Amino acid sequence: MPTRYPWQQRGRRVCSIPMDTMSVAQRSRIMARVKGRDTRPEKALRSLLFRHGFRFRLHQASLPGKPDIVLPRYKTVIFVHGCFWHRHAGCKRASMPASHAAYWERKFQRNVSRDAANKAKLEQMGWRVLIVWECELRTLEDHIDALATAIGRLPAA
Repeated sequence: MPTRYPWQQRGRRVCSIPMDTMSVAQRSRIMARVKGRDTRPEKALRSLLFRHGFRFRLHQASLPGKPDIVLPRYKTVIFVHGCFWHRHAGCKRASMPASHAAYWERKFQRNVSRDAANKAKLEQMGWRVLIVWECELRTLEDHIDALATAIGRLPAA
């Protein structure tokens, strides 16, 4: 018997219109490939920091929110946020999907509130928290001095 969607179960009708045009197996394969760490923007920032002499740890689970980059020497953590998922204000990448707006609004609100709570906890623990947005990475090379100052050290000459 093929895998059934929830609305296809016998005697139960959750939704009259399928929300997905793919089979459960296809959607599962696609979603399994979505990364939560070592993303392209994150790797680009790590490469930039390393080239400028910063040494860091990755995804330290002992810290709230498991920051993407941890610079223990400077007591600084960096989160690399995707504009869509973390709702970068004023960014064209932070668009709202047209269908199922109520679902997406709740999901985005949970992400934003979780980000704020993790930031507050880290600051309370004495960490400096920096947020680098996905769309800012294109020009970050031009502003490495500002990033180095924000981290707490002047860049290498």
